[in-house]
Amino acid sequence: MNRFLINICSNKLPETRDFYVELFGFDIAYDSDWFINLKHPLNSTEIGIISESSEIVPAGISNSQNGIYLTFVVDSADDTFQKAQSMGVEIMQEPEDTFYGQRRLLIKDPNGLVVDVSSLIN
Repeated sequence: MNRFLINICSNKLPETRDFYVELFGFDIAYDSDWFINLKHPLNSTEIGIISESSEIVPAGISNSQNGIYLTFVVDSADDTFQKAQSMGVEIMQEPEDTFYGQRRLLIKDPNGLVVDVSSLIN
């Protein structure tokens, strides 16, 4: 495998781009009116944001989450929680400790996609 990219179908491209850039530090590698490619400067993580009305989106998957959620492991779920709150992000679950040794926060991106933000408990 040479590359792995998650594509998010959206009708809110700028809002979705800004969410991942501001909250998780992604860089904008490509930005157009139908597709945005984000790359993280510290690792090989990439996110594509594609207009759900684009002809290249496979039929039947526009705005379909089918049990998928994204997980970001960060240094501090609590710091991300504070930043998400200041951005007006929808909070599903405030940070709490889990039985498996992580502190976990659940939020939604502008498309309603669930984002799990976790950090190791020190």
